[in-house]
Amino acid sequence: MDSINLPSILTPDFGLFFWMFVAFLVVFILLAKYGFPVITKMVTERHDYIEDSLRKAHEAEERLANIEKEGESILQEARAKQAQILKEAAETRDAIVEQAQEKARQESARLVSDAKDEIEQQKKAAIADIRKQVASLSVEIAEKVLKQNLQSDQAQMDLIDRMLDDVSSNK
Repeated sequence: MDSINLPSILTPDFGLFFWMFVAFLVVFILLAKYGFPVITKMVTERHDYIEDSLRKAHEAEERLANIEKEGESILQEARAKQAQILKEAAETRDAIVEQAQEKARQESARLVSDAKDEIEQQKKAAIADIRKQVASLSVEIAEKVLKQNLQSDQAQMDLIDRMLDDVSSNK
């Protein structure tokens, strides 16, 4: 293979290579002096920003965990208060029911006592009325019997004698 006509860029000669190297060094020195510090500064700032963001995220996560713990403790406290209020309400209800039952017992005992007193009074009044009626009937019957038996003077005298004999024999 003889020399093929290739462009000089693919087969650089020493002069082109030298000038390319010089241009590369100039660009590298300019970049090293002015470009790389800016780039490294931007990378460092970005790194610091990411670190700060991560730190803030961890802090936010810790705060969230603390808030969750506080929320749970508040919720437990609220549940405890709710249980206490329900217990107090149940105790109050039981006390009110007990008081109402006691009042009902007292009222029923009073009503029963009043009813017994009323029944006793009515019983006594009925007995007194019956005694009056029996006495009145007895007197009426006795009058009628005596009128029939004592229509004659002799029958009256016999009855008086018998009664006197009964009284004197009882002594």
